[in-house]
Amino acid sequence: MAKKVVVGKEVTEIKKAIEVGKIVIGTERTLKSLKLGKLKKVFLANNCIQRTKQDVEYYSKLAKVEVVNLEEPNEELGTICKKQFSISVLSIPKGD
Repeated sequence: MAKKVVVGKEVTEIKKAIEVGKIVIGTERTLKSLKLGKLKKVFLANNCIQRTKQDVEYYSKLAKVEVVNLEEPNEELGTICKKQFSISVLSIPKGD
């Protein structure tokens, strides 16, 4: 019998953003978009590098953007996003 997997609301929100095609993957692209004020939410993997986490939190505070610390590690976040690499930082842009 298959195990029942409990999916958090954050993961569900990420999956919906992927389906729509509105997602920014990667630290550099997220930081650039934060500086330009183009994001509404940022997600961090639970094993994200401390320096990266500090940078994202700093610029998010300046831009008044919500930061969500996920329970999933970066390898699992990559799998959720259907990528063959790990993802530590991803974000959702503002809807126009």
